[in-house]
Amino acid sequence: MSAIQEKVVLITGASGGIGAAAARLLARRGAKVVLGARRTDRLEALAEEITAAGGTASFQRLDVTYRPDVEAFAEFALETHDRIDVLVNAAGVMPLSPLWTRKVDEWELMLDVNLRGVLLGIAAVLPTMQEQGWGHIVNVAPVPAQGVSPNSAVYCGTQYAVDAISEGLRQEHAGKVRVTVVRPDVSEADSTLADRIAACSSFERMVTRRRIAVPAEAVARSIAGAIEGSSVSAPRRPAWRPRPAEHAAF
Repeated sequence: MSAIQEKVVLITGASGGIGAAAARLLARRGAKVVLGARRTDRLEALAEEITAAGGTASFQRLDVTYRPDVEAFAEFALETHDRIDVLVNAAGVMPLSPLWTRKVDEWELMLDVNLRGVLLGIAAVLPTMQEQGWGHIVNVAPVPAQGVSPNSAVYCGTQYAVDAISEGLRQEHAGKVRVTVVRPDVSEADSTLADRIAACSSFERMVTRRRIAVPAEAVARSIAGAIEGSSVSAPRRPAWRPRPAEHAAF
């Protein structure tokens, strides 16, 4: 029996890309997936697809930037399944542009979705995981393999911040709550994210990089592998460069 069998897995950003791919794969392996995103028509279609294939799926509208929504999402999972085993934070946006363009609204959007959304997700499920004495939080934080590149300063900053938060969470809850960061470089899921790229040079660079994109299904397999793993914690990394206890990159 798969270690994923019967686990209750909450997935944000489940209406498409990595989140939807993870939902399909985890459900096929026996997880009870709880889907969250703003586009409920897509969530409903995905839940029906999973159910028709013999899986277990439920969904609720979720804006990860809105605290009451995130708390209600976790409560919905508890009411439906009586526990929360795993949270997969897969929601994200990527409106790249040079800093000199001063697209502050886009910066705030990335901070809200990519960083605040992760923190709110952690806050919503952590009390339940603490009470249970177990749990697993998987944060999907794509960052280019070569590090920060032109036009991506704010985006990469949010993802590196998720890295640091994940490591702090692991240290605070070692032995009880597992923490994993999955960090693909460019995935096919970025095609949706890239639609928000305004700067021409940024968009052209993303089009070029898509030619070597990692399929969303491959990232989903990495998420599934992390959930199936048995280790709870790992040796600490050097303090000057915090890295999560478990770290998957492409």
